Amino acid sequence: MAGSKLTKADIIDSVYQKTGMDKKEIHGVIDTVLEVIKQGLMDGRVVELRGFGTFEIRLRKGRQKARNPKTGATVSVSSHGVAAFRPGKELKKGVWDITSLNAEPGAGGDAT
Repeated sequence: MAGSKLTKADIIDSVYQKTGMDKKEIHGVIDTVLEVIKQGLMDGRVVELRGFGTFEIRLRKGRQKARNPKTGATVSVSSHGVAAFRPGKELKKGVWDITSLNAEPGAGGDAT
């Protein structure tokens, strides 16, 4: 799994290698988990995954004088919800020592 992105296909392959389950079943389970998380957020619920983090909806206040970055036109934006993620304690500890976003896993950022 080279590169800086980890895609759903990469996750499916990783689970397949670790479990030997059928890839179609793994794909279905992952899709179902993501759909349950999405539906929970759309229903206004907080989704907590212990050891990983918490997904929640936060209200972003609207503004009368916002600017369209593409056209430069002034527009008004009403208040709206945005999905937010707060990492859990274990995830925070796990990524604490990462010093470069291009670092390979386990490299420790000790480039000299």
